[in-house]
Amino acid sequence: MLIAHLAFLLAAAFAGAAVYVAVVEQPARLMLDDRAALAQWKPSYARSKVMQGALAALGGTLALWVWWVGRDGLWLLAGLLLLAPWPFTIFVILPTNHKLERLAPDASTPEILSLLTHWGRLHLVRAALGCASVLAMLVALQH
Repeated sequence: MLIAHLAFLLAAAFAGAAVYVAVVEQPARLMLDDRAALAQWKPSYARSKVMQGALAALGGTLALWVWWVGRDGLWLLAGLLLLAPWPFTIFVILPTNHKLERLAPDASTPEILSLLTHWGRLHLVRAALGCASVLAMLVALQH
């Protein structure tokens, strides 16, 4: 089914982007001084939230559609896993995001790196959810 493959493609793109941020971008960001790290995080997050949010929403919705049509529980699980970053971000990560966004661009405080480190740990959850969704879809596609 074409919809299933499209859901898988979107989930893989979401997971890949989230893993890239967690494994490449975030560690590199934390090597910068606090001002530069904040200056890098702000536009990066502003751009990535649109892309990753859309990938999770579309891929998760398509996975749920595949489940609805075929009643394969793996697609339900995969869809819910891919949609889970939305409420996790809204209720858990957003307070940290707001604190970082409120900091002045020229701010220099130890709080910046502490908040960015915390943000990175929270972001790992999104990456894990995306990877788990991809694995569930991969198994479901084998049926």
